Amino acid sequence: MINRLSIRNYAIIDKLDIEFSDHLSIITGETGAGKSIILGALGLILGERADSKSLFKEDQKCVLEGTFNISKYNLEAFFRDNDIDYSNHTIVRREITVDGRSRAFVNDTPVNLSLLKELGEQLIDIHSQHQTLQINNQNFQLQVVDGFAQHTEEVESYKTRFRAYKKLQQKLSDLITQSKEGKAEIDYLQFQFNELAEAKLINGEQEELEKEQQLLSHASEIKSSLAGAFYLLNEGETPILSQLKDAIHVISTLEKYNTSIATIADRLRSTQIELKDVATEIETMADRTSIDPERLELVNARVDLIFRLQQKHRLSSIAELIDLQQSLNTKLNSFSDLDEEIATLSAKIEEEYSILLSVAKKLSAQRSKAIADVEGQVVELLKELGLTSAVFAVENTILNDDQLTVTGLDQIKFLFSANQGFKPQDLSKVASGGELSRLMLAIKGLSAKYNALPTIVFDEIDTGVSGEIARKVGNVMHKYAENMQVITITHLPQIACKGQSHFFVYKENRDGQTSTSIKKLTTDERIKEIAMMLSGENPGESAILNAKELLLQAN
Repeated sequence: MINRLSIRNYAIIDKLDIEFSDHLSIITGETGAGKSIILGALGLILGERADSKSLFKEDQKCVLEGTFNISKYNLEAFFRDNDIDYSNHTIVRREITVDGRSRAFVNDTPVNLSLLKELGEQLIDIHSQHQTLQINNQNFQLQVVDGFAQHTEEVESYKTRFRAYKKLQQKLSDLITQSKEGKAEIDYLQFQFNELAEAKLINGEQEELEKEQQLLSHASEIKSSLAGAFYLLNEGETPILSQLKDAIHVISTLEKYNTSIATIADRLRSTQIELKDVATEIETMADRTSIDPERLELVNARVDLIFRLQQKHRLSSIAELIDLQQSLNTKLNSFSDLDEEIATLSAKIEEEYSILLSVAKKLSAQRSKAIADVEGQVVELLKELGLTSAVFAVENTILNDDQLTVTGLDQIKFLFSANQGFKPQDLSKVASGGELSRLMLAIKGLSAKYNALPTIVFDEIDTGVSGEIARKVGNVMHKYAENMQVITITHLPQIACKGQSHFFVYKENRDGQTSTSIKKLTTDERIKEIAMMLSGENPGESAILNAKELLLQAN
């Protein structure tokens, strides 16, 4: 409900503050005094568009602010989803600059107009004969039936579960897309993995292969050179070892004469031993060195394979190729895991749908049972409001099992006919402004017993009614205002006397400029205002007494 409305520099309003009753507030005033302007300001707070023509003083900005008690409206999720600070006493502010630009805030958080409008629809329903009503909204119509079925908590629980189900569906869709995209490249990944796996790469083998490749490539040269060296050392006409032996023999005959010569002799003997060993090793290496074209071909092929894989994957070592192989294997396994996850999630979604369908059918049965009660109570109340021939029906189209929605399987539509003998039709096609106003009053009033409904503002719905019917309309408003906040602009004393608060809108001249003001009437002022509504500008004693009687009966 709205607790307070503050208007600054709007249209012909310089400054205005209103504190509304929690129940029924009445607004009266002469035609053209500015009552509709106040509603226009309220509309801007609720998300309607504006321009610089809305300014009272063109060199100052317009500021409109409403304070709302939203503690019973279950709007925490809405605030959380839209990243707005929640407060039971929420402040909505709208500012219009001198150049026509507009800004909106909810609890000091900037919001766009579409979000403000979405919130506003849940706070206040302004109704005049020229505006589209919430009553035509199928979600509201379903909410009315749910209220009569008294299963609102079950409906909210179902909605929460349905939203979770839709998130599971979205996750499944994402996984399937991911799987399809993966399968488009899985053949290529498998080919790469198989190629690396078949290569049977071993860390360090590239270096060994390259060494062997060098030996095999130069085997003839190596074998020939080794043989030549051995020939020089141990064979030939004057082999080195034979000459060294002769040199040792000559020196050894002299070592007894000089210790230095003895040392040289020892060194020569050591050299002889080392050269013999070298010669033997050279001979062995020469024997072992084989010219093997087949082995060289195998080694060359292996080295080429490794190099080609490195070039292909832009890597420089076998270790990196092995890491790539492991990475490819992990990716391929993940696709297998993804298929398992899809299968598991699909089974869970089917299970959730089965549960949701069961709950939806239960809700549908309860709604169907409540429809007769809705129709009966609305028709009875319409008779009290003067629509004695009215027909009201609730049409429920039950969807197929595979068409679950966030509200279940039911599509509710209100049908109406004000005249006997005419088939009830969609509200937008058959109801006049006055008829629709009274129908809406009946439905919303009855619904207020079960649901926390938005504040409803009636803008002169008394058009076309008078006398006893007006009194009944006032009684209904007064009764339903016990469960919801109602604000009514009226010209009828029978309705004006029913309010807990009575505001009077008037024009005044200040410094040669006309502006709209509003004041809350005292008891005496209220008696005079109702008397004037009964008899004219200068009410007589009988009108005063009649006004007092109306107020006394109302309370």
